[in-house]
Amino acid sequence: MIGRLKKLISDLFSSTEQDDISIGLYGPPNAGKSTLANQISMDLTGEEMSNVSEVPHETRAVEKKEQVTLETDDDRTIDMNLLDMPGISTNVDFQDFTEHGLEEEESKDRAKEATKGIVEAIKYLDDVDACLVVFDSTEDPYTQVNVTIIGNLEAKDIPILILANKTDLEDADPSRVRDAFPQHPVLEVSAKEGENIDKLYEEIIERLS
Repeated sequence: MIGRLKKLISDLFSSTEQDDISIGLYGPPNAGKSTLANQISMDLTGEEMSNVSEVPHETRAVEKKEQVTLETDDDRTIDMNLLDMPGISTNVDFQDFTEHGLEEEESKDRAKEATKGIVEAIKYLDDVDACLVVFDSTEDPYTQVNVTIIGNLEAKDIPILILANKTDLEDADPSRVRDAFPQHPVLEVSAKEGENIDKLYEEIIERLS
């Protein structure tokens, strides 16, 4: 798996001559994209970049953190632009929010914002150089939403690294993510606990610097 991951990142970035690389974090709602974005941003800049909530579609507009610099002890440096995308969904129902205690009017507004955010995230596919696709490894990954996300990225020939997130949870089963998308490399992480994030940094810095 590590070999495939190294090849992916090597292929991904070897042909990129620009100084900054735009990396989009894609995935369904509540997969942990914003938690991962915050983990990376806190590690590398000391600041969080996104709000996190149990309510779906907390991120309803693209959150950006530019000039995120990753440095190594041997002075290799990479500048990246992180783009935390709204969760992709094939359907946004305001009742998804009322179930979490929001009032109906607020829920309807939130549903409109979430739909607008999904459109914005899809438009950004023309501007990203690579994508980290975040899936919740406690849930069945072979869903219409996830297949749609992967299919859109493949159609645009955007390099993909899948992250099987939430490995700190008892029900986590990253093997299901691998089985669902065997054509892509999968890295197991816990964005919340920071588990295996160093491995992600190591692979990126090795291939980018």
